[in-house]
Amino acid sequence: MSTEFVGWRRLAGGIAGVACAAAAVVVILVATAAGGSTGGYSVRAIFDDAGNLIAGENVKIDGVKVGTVSSVTATPQAKAAVVLDIENPGFRDFRSDASCTIRPESLIGEKYVDCLPTQPRVEGTPLPPPLKRIPGGQEGAGEYLLPVQNTHSPVDVDLLGDIDRLPERERLTIILNELGAGLAGRGSDLNEVIKRANPALQELDKVLQILANENKVLAKLAVDGDKALKPIARDRERVGDFIVQANKVAQASAATRGSLKRNLELFPPFLEQLSPALERVRRFAEATTPTFADLKAAAPGLDKAFESLPAFSSSSEKFFTNLGSTAKLNGPALVGTKPLLKELQRLGDAGLPFTENFSQLFESLRETGGLERIMDFIFLGTGSANGYDALGHFLRAEGAANDCLSYYISSATSSGNCHRKLFNTHTGSSTASAASASKQSASAASALDSSDTSVLMARTLAVMNGATQAQAIAKYPGPETVEQEGAGTSAGGGGSPASAQPVGGTSAGTTYYTPPSASSPEGEGSGADGLLLNYLLGNE
Repeated sequence: MSTEFVGWRRLAGGIAGVACAAAAVVVILVATAAGGSTGGYSVRAIFDDAGNLIAGENVKIDGVKVGTVSSVTATPQAKAAVVLDIENPGFRDFRSDASCTIRPESLIGEKYVDCLPTQPRVEGTPLPPPLKRIPGGQEGAGEYLLPVQNTHSPVDVDLLGDIDRLPERERLTIILNELGAGLAGRGSDLNEVIKRANPALQELDKVLQILANENKVLAKLAVDGDKALKPIARDRERVGDFIVQANKVAQASAATRGSLKRNLELFPPFLEQLSPALERVRRFAEATTPTFADLKAAAPGLDKAFESLPAFSSSSEKFFTNLGSTAKLNGPALVGTKPLLKELQRLGDAGLPFTENFSQLFESLRETGGLERIMDFIFLGTGSANGYDALGHFLRAEGAANDCLSYYISSATSSGNCHRKLFNTHTGSSTASAASASKQSASAASALDSSDTSVLMARTLAVMNGATQAQAIAKYPGPETVEQEGAGTSAGGGGSPASAQPVGGTSAGTTYYTPPSASSPEGEGSGADGLLLNYLLGNE
């Protein structure tokens, strides 16, 4: 291979390398102009005025540099388009409520752009939408557009200072005169420019708008504030004294700040130890809530009681005075009862066995129903001894209270006073009239049993054994009682008396009727249904 060919070959390779490098530079520039195809983030902010702002100036957020100004150009609307390259990836998220302001950075006239990607909001509030991206074919395609309504161009302080110097003051006068005619009819535009020129005015306008929306609340606040301040104004001397005393307390607290510091250091451990006690207090409060609820319900009654207590105390004063006087008089008497109390104590000790037995007796009567059985016995016994028929009450049985109630082994030991006869109206000391009974009654008595049974009882037993009344009278003739014997004797025979006689003794007052004779129409046929059996058995 010749040397000439090798030289041409090296020349061609160098040209190709230069061409590749140029192509790479062109691609990078195009990508940057297109809005960051290499990962950049460009914001196209429109300002009313961008005087003294040049490319390369800083873009800051809260004083921290996040990018630079890439270009400053004029727009067809006589505005300034400032392209902001945001280099910090953490701030590449401008929202529709973002704002940017041109501020002076130094005294020599340097400027920077202060931006806020989004406005502060309450936590949880949704974010506004991001800035719209400029479509292709338009100026600044691929960049994010920040409209002029979101930007501010304040007037620099040095410009305001230049107004006072000549010839700037004269020029300002001319400008104002000329602007008066040029701005006629464009008040709204001028208002918007002024607001954007000074962000403070814009924020003040927002504040005034908020106050206008809350005018009713502010009015009520003013009224309530006046009401709250009126007592303070009335007691302004006390308020002033409170401030003075508070100043003294503050000075004393400052003098003991070491102790206060120690107290504050010990306060957290104190709260930790207080927590269990507060928990117990909480449980106590829950447990006592029903009690306090009932106390609240009873509060009116308690109030009434306490209201009536003074009157009650006044009225009871005389009572307690008399009680004291009575106590003085009764004191010696009570002291004198001490011996009696000792005697009663001895009596109680002596009567303890009796009372225990008596208690057991009553407990037994209560548990076994003894009282009820005694009452049944009294009721049934009374009903058995006392009958009632159409004629009135009569006795079915008679209780004899004489010497015959004693128990004897043989007749040899019997008392001479006992004749063992039912319805006997005389005792061993009977009168002579009983001894002078007629021979007919003696012979009739001899016909009775040896047990000295009375005529009436003998006839009764005969009827109960099945005999008729006539048969019983014929078998046991004679009067039924002593009085009837006398009546029969006076009548001159042993027949029955013409009328019934009352019986003395324990049955006095009861009327007895003589049964009809055998020859009467009621004779044989009456049987056990006669008056005598009705009397004895209590038949109706």
